[in-house]
Amino acid sequence: MTAIDTNTAMSSALAMRQTNESTGQATLNSDFQTFLEMLTVQATNQDPLNPMDSSEYASQLASFSSVEQQVKTNDLLAALGEQLGASTLSQLSSWVGMEARSTAPVTFDGTPQTLHPLLATQADEAYLVVYDENGNEVQRQQVDLDAESVEWAGVDDSGAPFADGTYRFEIENFANGDSLGTSPVESYQRIEEAQMLDGQIVLILEGGQPIFSSNVVAIRE
Repeated sequence: MTAIDTNTAMSSALAMRQTNESTGQATLNSDFQTFLEMLTVQATNQDPLNPMDSSEYASQLASFSSVEQQVKTNDLLAALGEQLGASTLSQLSSWVGMEARSTAPVTFDGTPQTLHPLLATQADEAYLVVYDENGNEVQRQQVDLDAESVEWAGVDDSGAPFADGTYRFEIENFANGDSLGTSPVESYQRIEEAQMLDGQIVLILEGGQPIFSSNVVAIRE
């Protein structure tokens, strides 16, 4: 996914959310206004010889108060949500320009990558498996179980460099020849932008890769 596609998709989602919120609020306000007009007409046109029952009138006034309170509560919650979101986004803006550690795919531009595999504790053998942006396996290499990191040069077995693009990594774990399943691989990537989407902070990594801030496990200069 390119940076343009990512930003376009997020902008569309954000615009849709704002439209839905505006529509919902407008509907509630419209219902409230209609209720008020109906109550006013009813009180104005009641028969003086047979006025509205006081208990019924009190019940309608209570309903009126409930609707009014609901409108005010929704307005207050919306304003509070915007303030909290803006505060969080402002705090995370300091992350822009730093490097975030996560399991997001890596944007490769010919520069070797330092990877941090999360190996299964029972594994006695493990392999780093590399996939291109189409999900095709392009490389498989054994990793040192005692190493905290793996240097991926970005070249195939013949020494030819892989094409620039997005690559995903995972570890295949084995014990006594039996598969233990796969585990993720973490890496550091530069944060280019922070966005608010559906109440959550989305970080845009170099190359346009989006991740939620909650998926970041470490930050460094």
